[in-house]
Amino acid sequence: MPDHAISSDPAVQAQLDRLTMLSPGKDVLGLTRIAALLERLGNPHLNLPPVFHVSGTNGKGSTCAFLRGAIEAAGMTTHVYSSPHLVRFNERIRVAGKLIDDATLSALLSEVLDHAEGLEASFFEVTTAVAFCAFARTPADACIVEVGLGGRLDATNVLTQPVACGIASLGLDHEGFLLAAEDGVPDMPPLDRIAFEKAGIAKSGSPLLTQKYSASMANTVATHASLHNAPLHARGQSWDATVYDGRLHYRDATGKLNLPLPRMIGAHQADNAALAIAMLRHQTAIHIPEAALAAAMEWTRWPARMQTLSAGPLTDQLPTGSTVWLDGGHNPDAGAAIAKTLEDGPSIHVIIGMLMNKDALGFLTPFGTLIKSIRLTGDAQEIDCRFDGIKGLVLRAEFVRKR
Repeated sequence: MPDHAISSDPAVQAQLDRLTMLSPGKDVLGLTRIAALLERLGNPHLNLPPVFHVSGTNGKGSTCAFLRGAIEAAGMTTHVYSSPHLVRFNERIRVAGKLIDDATLSALLSEVLDHAEGLEASFFEVTTAVAFCAFARTPADACIVEVGLGGRLDATNVLTQPVACGIASLGLDHEGFLLAAEDGVPDMPPLDRIAFEKAGIAKSGSPLLTQKYSASMANTVATHASLHNAPLHARGQSWDATVYDGRLHYRDATGKLNLPLPRMIGAHQADNAALAIAMLRHQTAIHIPEAALAAAMEWTRWPARMQTLSAGPLTDQLPTGSTVWLDGGHNPDAGAAIAKTLEDGPSIHVIIGMLMNKDALGFLTPFGTLIKSIRLTGDAQEIDCRFDGIKGLVLRAEFVRKR
Protein backbone atom coordinates (compact mmCIF):
# COMPACT_ATOMS: atom_id res chain seq x y z
CA MET A 1 0.00 0.00 0.00
CA PRO A 2 1.19 3.58 -0.61
CA ASP A 3 2.74 5.16 2.45
CA HIS A 4 1.82 8.78 1.65
CA ALA A 5 4.93 9.94 3.53
CA ILE A 6 5.31 13.71 3.56
CA SER A 7 7.93 16.12 4.87
CA SER A 8 8.16 19.88 5.40
CA ASP A 9 11.72 19.74 4.10
CA PRO A 10 11.73 20.15 0.28
CA ALA A 11 14.85 18.03 -0.19
CA VAL A 12 13.38 15.16 1.84
CA GLN A 13 10.01 15.48 0.11
CA ALA A 14 11.64 15.22 -3.31
CA GLN A 15 13.13 11.86 -2.30
CA LEU A 16 9.94 10.68 -0.59
CA ASP A 17 8.09 11.35 -3.83
CA ARG A 18 10.54 9.01 -5.58
CA LEU A 19 10.21 6.47 -2.77
CA THR A 20 6.40 6.47 -2.84
CA MET A 21 6.47 5.61 -6.54
CA LEU A 22 7.88 2.21 -5.58
CA SER A 23 4.66 1.20 -3.85
CA PRO A 24 2.17 -0.39 -4.40
CA GLY A 25 2.86 -3.12 -6.91
CA LYS A 26 6.38 -4.12 -5.96
CA ASP A 27 5.79 -5.11 -2.33
CA VAL A 28 6.47 -8.83 -2.81
CA LEU A 29 8.23 -10.50 0.08
CA GLY A 30 11.69 -11.93 -0.47
CA LEU A 31 15.37 -11.27 0.19
CA THR A 32 16.73 -11.23 -3.37
CA ARG A 33 16.16 -7.54 -4.08
CA ILE A 34 17.31 -6.23 -0.69
CA ALA A 35 20.44 -8.39 -0.86
CA ALA A 36 21.26 -7.05 -4.32
CA LEU A 37 20.64 -3.47 -3.21
CA LEU A 38 22.83 -3.81 -0.12
CA GLU A 39 25.56 -5.38 -2.24
CA ARG A 40 25.55 -2.28 -4.44
CA LEU A 41 25.85 -0.16 -1.29
CA GLY A 42 28.82 -2.07 0.14
CA ASN A 43 26.82 -4.37 2.44
CA PRO A 44 26.33 -1.93 5.33
CA HIS A 45 24.30 -4.53 7.25
CA LEU A 46 27.52 -6.46 7.84
CA ASN A 47 29.07 -3.52 9.70
CA LEU A 48 26.51 -2.75 12.39
CA PRO A 49 26.92 -2.57 16.18
CA PRO A 50 25.51 -5.54 18.15
CA VAL A 51 22.02 -6.13 16.74
CA PHE A 52 18.81 -7.01 18.58
CA HIS A 53 16.26 -8.31 16.04
CA VAL A 54 12.57 -8.42 17.00
CA SER A 55 9.60 -10.00 15.21
CA GLY A 56 6.03 -10.78 16.27
CA THR A 57 2.43 -9.87 15.51
CA ASN A 58 1.76 -7.45 18.36
CA GLY A 59 4.20 -5.97 20.84
CA LYS A 60 7.39 -5.94 18.78
CA GLY A 61 7.48 -2.14 18.63
CA SER A 62 7.00 -1.84 22.38
CA THR A 63 9.64 -4.53 22.97
CA CYS A 64 12.05 -2.48 20.88
CA ALA A 65 11.16 0.60 22.91
CA PHE A 66 11.97 -1.21 26.17
CA LEU A 67 15.27 -2.42 24.69
CA ARG A 68 16.16 1.13 23.78
CA GLY A 69 15.08 2.41 27.21
CA ALA A 70 17.30 -0.06 29.04
CA ILE A 71 20.33 0.46 26.80
CA GLU A 72 20.12 4.22 27.09
CA ALA A 73 19.49 4.02 30.84
CA ALA A 74 22.80 2.14 31.04
CA GLY A 75 24.52 5.17 29.51
CA MET A 76 24.96 3.67 26.04
CA THR A 77 23.74 4.71 22.60
CA THR A 78 21.68 2.63 20.21
CA HIS A 79 20.34 2.85 16.69
CA VAL A 80 16.67 1.92 16.19
CA TYR A 81 14.83 0.94 13.01
CA SER A 82 11.05 0.70 13.40
CA SER A 83 7.90 1.05 11.32
CA PRO A 84 5.54 2.52 10.44
CA HIS A 85 5.91 6.18 11.38
CA LEU A 86 3.07 8.16 12.94
CA VAL A 87 3.80 11.74 11.89
CA ARG A 88 7.22 12.05 10.24
CA PHE A 89 9.10 9.55 8.11
CA ASN A 90 12.20 10.32 10.21
CA GLU A 91 10.63 8.40 13.11
CA ARG A 92 11.55 5.14 11.39
CA ILE A 93 15.29 5.70 11.80
CA ARG A 94 16.86 6.72 15.11
CA VAL A 95 20.63 7.17 14.81
CA ALA A 96 22.62 6.89 18.06
CA GLY A 97 19.64 8.07 20.07
CA LYS A 98 18.34 10.84 17.80
CA LEU A 99 15.86 10.81 14.95
CA ILE A 100 17.68 11.00 11.63
CA ASP A 101 17.98 14.65 10.56
CA ASP A 102 16.52 15.89 7.29
CA ALA A 103 19.85 16.59 5.60
CA THR A 104 21.16 13.09 6.28
CA LEU A 105 17.85 11.50 5.36
CA SER A 106 17.53 13.27 2.01
CA ALA A 107 21.14 12.42 1.08
CA LEU A 108 20.76 8.74 2.00
CA LEU A 109 17.40 8.38 0.27
CA SER A 110 18.90 9.85 -2.89
CA GLU A 111 21.92 7.56 -2.69
CA VAL A 112 19.93 4.40 -2.06
CA LEU A 113 17.26 5.18 -4.65
CA ASP A 114 19.96 5.79 -7.25
CA HIS A 115 21.55 2.43 -6.44
CA ALA A 116 18.12 0.75 -6.55
CA GLU A 117 17.55 1.58 -10.21
CA GLY A 118 16.45 -1.51 -12.11
CA LEU A 119 15.96 -3.71 -9.04
CA GLU A 120 12.24 -2.98 -8.56
CA ALA A 121 12.91 -2.68 -4.84
CA SER A 122 9.95 -1.92 -2.60
CA PHE A 123 9.30 1.07 -0.35
CA PHE A 124 10.29 -0.94 2.72
CA GLU A 125 13.40 -2.43 1.13
CA VAL A 126 14.75 1.00 0.22
CA THR A 127 13.91 2.34 3.67
CA THR A 128 15.68 -0.63 5.28
CA ALA A 129 18.78 0.00 3.18
CA VAL A 130 18.74 3.68 4.18
CA ALA A 131 18.60 2.70 7.85
CA PHE A 132 21.45 0.20 7.54
CA CYS A 133 23.62 2.77 5.72
CA ALA A 134 22.95 5.33 8.45
CA PHE A 135 23.71 2.82 11.20
CA ALA A 136 26.91 1.52 9.60
CA ARG A 137 28.31 5.05 9.21
CA THR A 138 27.61 6.29 12.75
CA PRO A 139 29.16 4.72 15.87
CA ALA A 140 26.81 3.34 18.55
CA ASP A 141 26.88 0.65 21.23
CA ALA A 142 23.93 -1.32 19.90
CA CYS A 143 21.36 -1.57 17.13
CA ILE A 144 17.67 -2.48 17.48
CA VAL A 145 15.86 -3.66 14.36
CA GLU A 146 12.12 -4.29 14.21
CA VAL A 147 10.80 -6.66 11.56
CA GLY A 148 8.43 -4.97 9.14
CA LEU A 149 6.20 -7.88 8.08
CA GLY A 150 6.56 -11.54 8.94
CA GLY A 151 10.20 -12.40 9.50
CA ARG A 152 11.45 -15.15 7.21
CA LEU A 153 11.18 -13.05 4.04
CA ASP A 154 11.21 -9.60 5.61
CA ALA A 155 13.87 -7.22 4.27
CA THR A 156 15.47 -6.96 7.71
CA ASN A 157 16.21 -10.68 7.69
CA VAL A 158 19.44 -10.14 5.76
CA LEU A 159 21.01 -9.63 9.19
CA THR A 160 23.47 -12.46 9.68
CA GLN A 161 24.45 -12.61 13.35
CA PRO A 162 22.20 -10.73 15.79
CA VAL A 163 23.33 -10.91 19.42
CA ALA A 164 19.73 -11.79 20.32
CA CYS A 165 16.47 -12.37 18.45
CA GLY A 166 13.05 -11.99 20.03
CA ILE A 167 9.54 -13.01 19.02
CA ALA A 168 6.72 -11.09 20.67
CA SER A 169 3.08 -12.22 20.82
CA LEU A 170 1.71 -14.11 17.81
CA GLY A 171 -1.67 -13.87 16.13
CA LEU A 172 -3.36 -13.52 12.76
CA ASP A 173 -2.43 -10.45 10.72
CA HIS A 174 -1.25 -9.75 7.17
CA GLU A 175 -2.84 -13.06 6.14
CA GLY A 176 -2.67 -12.18 2.44
CA PHE A 177 1.14 -12.22 2.66
CA LEU A 178 1.95 -14.61 5.48
CA LEU A 179 -0.56 -17.37 4.70
CA ALA A 180 -0.02 -17.43 0.94
CA ALA A 181 0.75 -20.82 -0.53
CA GLU A 182 4.43 -21.17 -1.38
CA ASP A 183 6.55 -23.90 -2.90
CA GLY A 184 8.69 -25.61 -0.29
CA VAL A 185 6.57 -24.38 2.64
CA PRO A 186 4.50 -27.15 4.23
CA ASP A 187 0.75 -26.75 4.58
CA MET A 188 -0.11 -26.04 8.21
CA PRO A 189 -2.83 -24.40 10.33
CA PRO A 190 -2.90 -20.57 10.02
CA LEU A 191 -1.43 -19.79 13.44
CA ASP A 192 1.32 -22.36 12.99
CA ARG A 193 2.17 -20.75 9.64
CA ILE A 194 2.35 -17.36 11.35
CA ALA A 195 4.73 -18.87 13.92
CA PHE A 196 6.78 -20.40 11.09
CA GLU A 197 7.13 -17.04 9.35
CA LYS A 198 8.01 -15.09 12.51
CA ALA A 199 10.53 -17.70 13.63
CA GLY A 200 12.29 -17.23 10.32
CA ILE A 201 14.57 -14.65 11.97
CA ALA A 202 16.34 -17.46 13.88
CA LYS A 203 20.09 -17.49 13.20
CA SER A 204 22.80 -20.00 14.03
CA GLY A 205 24.34 -19.20 17.39
CA SER A 206 22.00 -16.27 18.10
CA PRO A 207 19.79 -16.74 21.19
CA LEU A 208 16.09 -16.79 20.25
CA LEU A 209 13.82 -15.49 23.02
CA THR A 210 10.09 -16.16 22.77
CA GLN A 211 6.84 -15.53 24.60
CA LYS A 212 4.41 -18.33 25.56
CA TYR A 213 2.37 -19.73 22.67
CA SER A 214 0.00 -22.63 22.10
CA ALA A 215 1.62 -26.05 22.04
CA SER A 216 1.52 -26.36 18.25
CA MET A 217 2.86 -22.83 17.68
CA ALA A 218 5.62 -23.37 20.26
CA ASN A 219 6.56 -26.62 18.54
CA THR A 220 6.72 -24.83 15.18
CA VAL A 221 9.06 -22.20 16.62
CA ALA A 222 11.21 -24.84 18.33
CA THR A 223 11.52 -26.84 15.11
CA HIS A 224 12.62 -23.74 13.19
CA ALA A 225 15.13 -22.80 15.89
CA SER A 226 16.60 -26.31 15.85
CA LEU A 227 16.82 -26.29 12.06
CA HIS A 228 18.89 -23.10 12.19
CA ASN A 229 20.93 -24.05 15.27
CA ALA A 230 19.55 -21.13 17.23
CA PRO A 231 19.61 -21.57 21.04
CA LEU A 232 15.94 -21.36 22.04
CA HIS A 233 14.93 -19.66 25.30
CA ALA A 234 11.16 -19.95 25.62
CA ARG A 235 9.18 -18.16 28.28
CA GLY A 236 8.09 -20.59 30.96
CA GLN A 237 11.23 -22.65 30.40
CA SER A 238 14.55 -20.77 30.21
CA TRP A 239 12.96 -17.63 31.65
CA ASP A 240 9.68 -16.36 32.98
CA ALA A 241 8.01 -13.29 34.44
CA THR A 242 4.87 -12.53 36.38
CA VAL A 243 3.14 -9.56 37.95
CA TYR A 244 2.14 -9.52 41.60
CA ASP A 245 2.14 -7.00 44.47
CA GLY A 246 2.37 -4.24 41.89
CA ARG A 247 5.80 -5.36 40.64
CA LEU A 248 7.26 -7.24 37.69
CA HIS A 249 9.04 -10.37 38.92
CA TYR A 250 11.48 -11.85 36.40
CA ARG A 251 13.67 -14.94 36.69
CA ASP A 252 16.13 -16.88 34.55
CA ALA A 253 19.18 -19.10 35.10
CA THR A 254 21.28 -16.17 36.30
CA GLY A 255 18.88 -15.01 38.98
CA LYS A 256 15.72 -13.06 39.81
CA LEU A 257 14.70 -9.43 39.37
CA ASN A 258 12.08 -7.41 41.23
CA LEU A 259 11.25 -4.43 39.01
CA PRO A 260 8.67 -1.64 38.81
CA LEU A 261 5.79 -2.18 36.43
CA PRO A 262 6.03 -0.36 33.11
CA ARG A 263 4.50 3.11 33.03
CA MET A 264 3.00 2.31 29.63
CA ILE A 265 -0.71 1.53 29.92
CA GLY A 266 -1.91 -2.05 29.57
CA ALA A 267 -1.12 -5.35 31.25
CA HIS A 268 0.41 -6.59 28.00
CA GLN A 269 3.25 -4.08 28.37
CA ALA A 270 4.66 -6.11 31.24
CA ASP A 271 4.98 -9.01 28.79
CA ASN A 272 6.74 -6.83 26.22
CA ALA A 273 9.09 -5.48 28.86
CA ALA A 274 9.85 -9.00 30.09
CA LEU A 275 10.79 -10.12 26.58
CA ALA A 276 13.17 -7.16 26.25
CA ILE A 277 14.75 -8.05 29.60
CA ALA A 278 15.16 -11.67 28.53
CA MET A 279 16.84 -10.61 25.28
CA LEU A 280 19.28 -8.38 27.13
CA ARG A 281 20.11 -11.03 29.75
CA HIS A 282 20.73 -13.81 27.23
CA GLN A 283 23.47 -12.01 25.27
CA THR A 284 27.01 -10.98 26.16
CA ALA A 285 27.83 -8.19 23.71
CA ILE A 286 26.75 -5.40 26.07
CA HIS A 287 26.11 -5.32 29.81
CA ILE A 288 22.89 -3.84 31.17
CA PRO A 289 22.81 -3.48 34.98
CA GLU A 290 19.65 -4.12 36.97
CA ALA A 291 19.32 -0.41 37.75
CA ALA A 292 19.05 0.34 34.04
CA LEU A 293 16.34 -2.31 33.60
CA ALA A 294 14.39 -0.75 36.47
CA ALA A 295 14.79 2.72 34.96
CA ALA A 296 13.56 1.47 31.59
CA MET A 297 10.28 0.37 33.19
CA GLU A 298 9.72 3.94 34.37
CA TRP A 299 11.05 5.86 31.37
CA THR A 300 9.96 3.90 28.30
CA ARG A 301 7.24 5.45 26.18
CA TRP A 302 5.97 4.36 22.77
CA PRO A 303 3.40 6.60 21.03
CA ALA A 304 0.00 5.24 19.96
CA ARG A 305 0.07 2.27 22.34
CA MET A 306 -2.89 3.13 24.58
CA GLN A 307 -1.36 6.58 24.73
CA THR A 308 -3.31 9.05 26.85
CA LEU A 309 -3.43 12.37 25.02
CA SER A 310 -2.41 15.37 27.08
CA ALA A 311 -4.31 18.66 27.16
CA GLY A 312 -4.43 20.37 23.78
CA PRO A 313 -6.70 21.58 20.98
CA LEU A 314 -8.41 18.18 20.63
CA THR A 315 -9.07 17.44 24.28
CA ASP A 316 -10.14 21.06 24.87
CA GLN A 317 -13.21 20.41 22.70
CA LEU A 318 -14.40 17.54 24.89
CA PRO A 319 -16.48 17.57 28.09
CA THR A 320 -14.55 18.19 31.28
CA GLY A 321 -13.06 15.00 32.66
CA SER A 322 -12.89 13.21 29.31
CA THR A 323 -9.92 10.93 28.63
CA VAL A 324 -8.64 10.27 25.11
CA TRP A 325 -6.56 7.20 24.20
CA LEU A 326 -4.68 6.72 20.95
CA ASP A 327 -3.84 3.17 19.86
CA GLY A 328 -2.59 1.67 16.62
CA GLY A 329 -4.17 -1.77 17.10
CA HIS A 330 -5.56 -3.38 13.95
CA ASN A 331 -6.14 -7.09 14.60
CA PRO A 332 -8.19 -9.26 17.01
CA ASP A 333 -5.33 -9.83 19.47
CA ALA A 334 -4.77 -6.08 19.73
CA GLY A 335 -8.49 -5.65 20.38
CA ALA A 336 -8.28 -8.23 23.16
CA ALA A 337 -5.41 -6.32 24.78
CA ILE A 338 -7.44 -3.12 24.66
CA ALA A 339 -10.45 -4.92 26.14
CA LYS A 340 -8.34 -6.11 29.07
CA THR A 341 -7.02 -2.60 29.63
CA LEU A 342 -10.53 -1.10 29.59
CA GLU A 343 -12.04 -3.90 31.68
CA ASP A 344 -14.66 -2.67 34.19
CA GLY A 345 -14.27 0.86 32.81
CA PRO A 346 -16.91 3.27 31.52
CA SER A 347 -18.42 3.17 28.03
CA ILE A 348 -16.30 4.62 25.26
CA HIS A 349 -16.68 6.51 22.01
CA VAL A 350 -14.57 5.08 19.18
CA ILE A 351 -13.08 6.86 16.19
CA ILE A 352 -11.49 4.30 13.90
CA GLY A 353 -9.57 4.38 10.64
CA MET A 354 -8.50 1.06 9.15
CA LEU A 355 -7.53 -0.29 5.75
CA MET A 356 -9.91 -2.64 3.96
CA ASN A 357 -7.45 -5.54 4.27
CA LYS A 358 -7.63 -5.45 8.08
CA ASP A 359 -10.12 -7.32 10.26
CA ALA A 360 -11.91 -4.33 11.72
CA LEU A 361 -14.78 -6.41 13.10
CA GLY A 362 -12.34 -8.81 14.76
CA PHE A 363 -10.51 -5.86 16.29
CA LEU A 364 -13.66 -4.21 17.67
CA THR A 365 -15.48 -7.29 18.96
CA PRO A 366 -13.42 -7.91 22.16
CA PHE A 367 -14.40 -4.51 23.59
CA GLY A 368 -17.66 -4.11 21.66
CA THR A 369 -19.86 -4.12 24.77
CA LEU A 370 -18.12 -0.95 25.97
CA ILE A 371 -18.65 1.03 22.77
CA LYS A 372 -21.30 3.73 23.04
CA SER A 373 -20.72 5.29 19.63
CA ILE A 374 -18.45 4.75 16.66
CA ARG A 375 -17.22 6.99 13.85
CA LEU A 376 -15.06 6.16 10.87
CA THR A 377 -12.36 8.40 9.44
CA GLY A 378 -11.16 8.47 5.84
CA ASP A 379 -12.85 7.05 2.75
CA ALA A 380 -11.66 3.45 2.79
CA GLN A 381 -14.66 1.83 4.45
CA GLU A 382 -17.74 2.44 6.53
CA ILE A 383 -19.33 0.47 9.31
CA ASP A 384 -23.10 0.07 9.46
CA CYS A 385 -23.95 -0.67 13.06
CA ARG A 386 -26.73 -0.55 15.61
CA PHE A 387 -26.72 -0.38 19.37
CA ASP A 388 -28.51 -2.40 22.00
CA GLY A 389 -28.71 -0.79 25.41
CA ILE A 390 -28.17 -4.10 27.22
CA LYS A 391 -25.75 -5.98 25.02
CA GLY A 392 -23.79 -2.94 23.89
CA LEU A 393 -22.52 -2.65 20.35
CA VAL A 394 -23.77 -5.13 17.77
CA LEU A 395 -22.07 -4.90 14.41
CA ARG A 396 -24.53 -6.28 11.89
CA ALA A 397 -23.46 -5.15 8.45
CA GLU A 398 -20.66 -5.74 6.03
CA PHE A 399 -17.72 -3.43 5.53
CA VAL A 400 -18.31 -1.66 2.24
CA ARG A 401 -16.17 0.71 0.22
CA LYS A 402 -17.55 4.22 -0.04
CA ARG A 403 -18.49 5.35 -3.51
